[in-house]
Amino acid sequence: MPDAPVRRPSPWWSLGLLRSELLITFRRWRTLALLGVLAAVPVLIGIAVKIETGDGSSGGPGGPGGDGGPAFIAQVTNNGLFLVFTALAATLPFFLPMAIGVIAGDAIAGESNAGTLRYLLVAPAGRTRLLLTKYATVLAFCLVATLVVALSALTVGALLFPLGDVTTISGTTIGFADGLGRALLIALVVAASLTGLAALGLFVSTLTGSGIAAMATTVGLLITVQILDQIPQLHAIQPYLFSHYWLSFADLVRDPVYWDDLVKNLGLQGLYAAVFGSAAWARFTTKDVTA
Repeated sequence: MPDAPVRRPSPWWSLGLLRSELLITFRRWRTLALLGVLAAVPVLIGIAVKIETGDGSSGGPGGPGGDGGPAFIAQVTNNGLFLVFTALAATLPFFLPMAIGVIAGDAIAGESNAGTLRYLLVAPAGRTRLLLTKYATVLAFCLVATLVVALSALTVGALLFPLGDVTTISGTTIGFADGLGRALLIALVVAASLTGLAALGLFVSTLTGSGIAAMATTVGLLITVQILDQIPQLHAIQPYLFSHYWLSFADLVRDPVYWDDLVKNLGLQGLYAAVFGSAAWARFTTKDVTA
């Protein structure tokens, strides 16, 4: 008797799988807690700047805008839109990547640890389709997390500080609408800057059956790379570290915009996504799933 033909899942089934993954991820208390922490960071920065400049000062070497904070912070009191740039600069080195590392590290390992991975693979998804769905979900979290920071900062900036025309880093002035558009573009660039880390975290997630171990390893790698990027003697390898060009989004607040480091950043993230995405696929498609 000939074997029955294998039914291939339709594209609509794939969209349903993605929808299910998104709902599961964004309904978890852990995810909501991470987004809540990210939303709180701009609030704390805005209140701190407001208190610090309550006497009418605009910040000096010892206050906002000095050595103690991001370069944008000196402009926050003059224009609340700069709180968006400041909050993204403050969260990008650690808070945002840590949140991405938790979600990416748990993507596969968490399912394996909970005993649900085997049942997911019984469905007509296929390992490649499931892995792509997991990565798409992590990328969606990258975008949502970044937008949460930006929207929280914009709201707090509008409530605590004036809004108006934006003075760029180059010293020129652009309209508020243009500045708002650049803020949105910066948020998209920041989200794209996390795609390499997302692929790395997904790869780590395929190596172990413990979600906690995968999350801890991903965050540990993040911290290690950040330290390596600060050691002057390692300048030769630093341009190849995924975090090296993260703060290049500041060039979008120049007039004209400097694109060199921005292009290098996006290219580097694409390279990391391709390398570690392929490694994750190679590992996951040959992994013996018994739980």
